[in-house]
Amino acid sequence: MPTASDRPAHEALAEAIQPLLAQIGGDVVPLAERRPGDVVLEWEGRPALAVRLESASAPSEPSSLEHLMQVVATELGAPLDPLSRPLKQRAVRILEERGAFTYRRSAEAIAEALGVSRFTVYNYLNRDRAG
Repeated sequence: MPTASDRPAHEALAEAIQPLLAQIGGDVVPLAERRPGDVVLEWEGRPALAVRLESASAPSEPSSLEHLMQVVATELGAPLDPLSRPLKQRAVRILEERGAFTYRRSAEAIAEALGVSRFTVYNYLNRDRAG
């Protein structure tokens, strides 16, 4: 059975950066398939793999907002809808800090993901700003 030391270093590198790529919205792509805007990572002085960031693939606003909401759900340890009220308030605060409310119709999309009304989302925002 092969061990981790038997496989090519670039495979170990690709595996090691997966948690980071999940947080920033990127994917490993084969060097032969790289495009302008991809980031080439070198290992031991040679190109090992390329990383395609979400922004380099020209995402639409909804997928970027969706990605932000997925990241926050992962950080909070559960889907947004079943969270307790304090955790939903925290999610809204985190989303605001990360610019989620700059997207068109973001309050509606966030409210839907949280399972609350748009009015409730605005109340969460106003509560944080007042306190």
